[in-house]
Amino acid sequence: MTASGNPAQELLRVGAQRLADAGVASARHDAEALLAHASGLSRTQLLTLGAGDEVPGAAAYSALVEERAARVPLQHLTGRAWFRHLELSVGPGVFVPRPETEIVAGEAVDEALRLLAAGRAPTVVDLGTGSGAIAASVATEARGARVLAVEKDVDAHAWAARNLEGTGVELRLGDLGDAFDDLDGQVDVVVSNPPYIPPDAVPVDPEVRDHDPELALYGGGEDGLDALRAVERTARRLLRPGGLLVIEHADSQGESAPAALLATAAWRDVTDLPDLAHRPRYVRARRVEGSRR
Repeated sequence: MTASGNPAQELLRVGAQRLADAGVASARHDAEALLAHASGLSRTQLLTLGAGDEVPGAAAYSALVEERAARVPLQHLTGRAWFRHLELSVGPGVFVPRPETEIVAGEAVDEALRLLAAGRAPTVVDLGTGSGAIAASVATEARGARVLAVEKDVDAHAWAARNLEGTGVELRLGDLGDAFDDLDGQVDVVVSNPPYIPPDAVPVDPEVRDHDPELALYGGGEDGLDALRAVERTARRLLRPGGLLVIEHADSQGESAPAALLATAAWRDVTDLPDLAHRPRYVRARRVEGSRR
């Protein structure tokens, strides 16, 4: 027991050390999150326990620490992930949303809010929604927008359905390459975080390499951009003239991703933008006037 007499502090000390020894970068944070999850108590409640108090769920916590030390993602162990203003349900079979994608979602939210302020209810499409993080963000932050989402993987679609319940998002099961043929030329915003890892760039972190679905990681083609190109083709078909396209990409694709859009005559104002860590992260463009080709 620690000098403070708080039994939770000792559990956290041991747990954090175990995680640090296993190479978990966020060891203390993860130990606290796991103990809060196992005990059902908030972090504040845990830190105010007295010397004679028992920590609920101590055995379950120790088991969770061992799983995390084996590099099972924290979000799989707690069953939840935070994204912008949302708490999402996640687990095996779905890509865990990353903080980098929050700024991509923000672009779609801002455009939807701009159109709402101008007196028009926009239509927003999320291609390859995964957990539903982007679609749910737009639906909850830009109320009044019509939001639709599509996901190909059955397991991920089930997670998205859970997260999108009650949001009003229209969720479909299908491939992003041929989705929403009933909306051609009627969409105001297309947003996507497609798979984009090249085949020779296997992720180093076990949490990603061993637990995120391969379908959500590898983008196809030698450069990993085949999925992005499919998003571009679908967006070209769906968007109204002037409609906004926002696509996430890897930080190594800051030149190749916008080049994929510039290879057609369908886009203007093609701009590549960084994430909060100043790394190339997403490309933004607007649909030009003209044919749907």
